[in-house]
Amino acid sequence: MRALRIHAHGGLERLVFEDLPDPVPGPGEVRIKVAATSLNHLDLWVRRGVPGHRFPLPITPGCDAAGWVDRLGSGVTHWREGDEVVVAPGFSCGVCRVCVSGEDNLCSSFGILGETRDGADAEFVVVPARNLLQRPRRLDFPAAASFALTFLTAWHMLVTRAGVREGDVVLVLAGGSGVGQAAIQLARHFGARVFATSAPEKADRTGALGAEHVFDHYREDFGKEIRRMTGGRGADIVIEHVGDATWDRSVRALATGGRLVTCGATTGFAAAIDLRHLFARQLSLLGSYMGRFSELRAAAALLFDGRLKPVIDEVFPLERAADAQRRLEGKAQFGKIVLAIE
Repeated sequence: MRALRIHAHGGLERLVFEDLPDPVPGPGEVRIKVAATSLNHLDLWVRRGVPGHRFPLPITPGCDAAGWVDRLGSGVTHWREGDEVVVAPGFSCGVCRVCVSGEDNLCSSFGILGETRDGADAEFVVVPARNLLQRPRRLDFPAAASFALTFLTAWHMLVTRAGVREGDVVLVLAGGSGVGQAAIQLARHFGARVFATSAPEKADRTGALGAEHVFDHYREDFGKEIRRMTGGRGADIVIEHVGDATWDRSVRALATGGRLVTCGATTGFAAAIDLRHLFARQLSLLGSYMGRFSELRAAAALLFDGRLKPVIDEVFPLERAADAQRRLEGKAQFGKIVLAIE
């Protein structure tokens, strides 16, 4: 099979194509013929490398995918060859205490496709059979490959970690990103009042997703402005994944008793906080990492019936993976960048 590979960390020149043997599914696994896979910021980290973190190189990147069941491993009885499916990007052991209790993203073996095992930027990918959802006919393959990681992450942040309620004021950082677009839609679905930040050129499209006001996260003091626009209240929930560049303003945007949830740090990992604000205002700072398969099913149900939708930026053929990553790296996209596989 043809596959995108990374043998060493670095620039776009580290993305190479290779012909590899077709993977063979083991017990409880299935082989997927990939129709489409979408990019996430994780793909950039895998290619660039992260200080202090070891990726299993060489690796095929790609954590979101949709396609056809091509071959069944032993013991798989609930899928058939030819079934059209969406792949859940997180995987766990499936048998430990937390997995059995449904908290699979807390499993000590939890990993992400394309980060800790070979991913979907290839003609075929092997995944556990329990990682599949049936593709609904109303979603084409690019759309079906564009929601799993971002909507799962946003659901876990908003619903499970922050406990979003009707009437909450929610501030979504980087509302034009994949997680941001998902979080805006989910917050509106649950009856929240939604604000967001974005680059100025993406503000109108971000607002169209459901944000009543979009702040310029490069220039505006959105921590001060959201208080002004909410009568001094501030945000009950801040969805944060930008990191160092926005952290201080994000904390200052919080209402008394507010919850800040973070799932990433794309501009830097160092963050500081005045502890007096933390305890005197009774703030909650919450970490969030991916989510549970049950949460993905819940988010998918809303997406499959049209109440949520993934936003597609551009579709590239797999052979132009470097161009696709260049667009993502340059922050030129609005929505998901998709790689289509012939």
